[in-house]
Amino acid sequence: MFSGLVREIAPIKQFKNDKLYIQSTLKPSIGDSIAVNGMCLTVIENKSDGFILELTQHTQANVACENLKDRAHIEPALQIKDRFDGHFVQGHIDGIGEIINITHHHNQSDFLIQIPSNIAHLLIPKGSVAIDGISLTISDCYDHLLHLTLIPHTLQNTLFGSYQIGRRVNIETDMLVRSVAHILKRHKVSKWEEFDMAVLSYS
Repeated sequence: MFSGLVREIAPIKQFKNDKLYIQSTLKPSIGDSIAVNGMCLTVIENKSDGFILELTQHTQANVACENLKDRAHIEPALQIKDRFDGHFVQGHIDGIGEIINITHHHNQSDFLIQIPSNIAHLLIPKGSVAIDGISLTISDCYDHLLHLTLIPHTLQNTLFGSYQIGRRVNIETDMLVRSVAHILKRHKVSKWEEFDMAVLSYS
């Protein structure tokens, strides 16, 4: 479990043969979970200047792997003693979005991100979302578009300050919203199944 607060922006030394070699000041143990651009990955080897994680083919097919070539947002898993800010983040990517507009103002920057249709209903105005592992508040949603308003601090302390139009980003929806939506969907299906059985019995 993570909070969506970036602890380090770490250089990526190599991404080859499903192995991601990250240079970092963190000293994790083998088997520890580390969120990299929002992906929950497992440490499989330690190096003197960092650590190595492994990405399954399934993970690579469902995240923006093209961004694993320069630097990445890093967050170790939460510990019980940690202060909890941000929101509950699992490190499970729900979809890939694309930045289609960026507008900078005096004390804020507005990002418009095109989102996959299958997760649009899980993003709500003033709700939480994790973009590339960063816990953010949703300003608004328009059909298949997500509007984020970021303060200068966020741009200066994350990679968002370097993001350009056309960049794809990893999106994880709020697990609480996702859970409620799943329960309601199952409840709706169950009710229809009961209706179908009643019709068949009457027939």
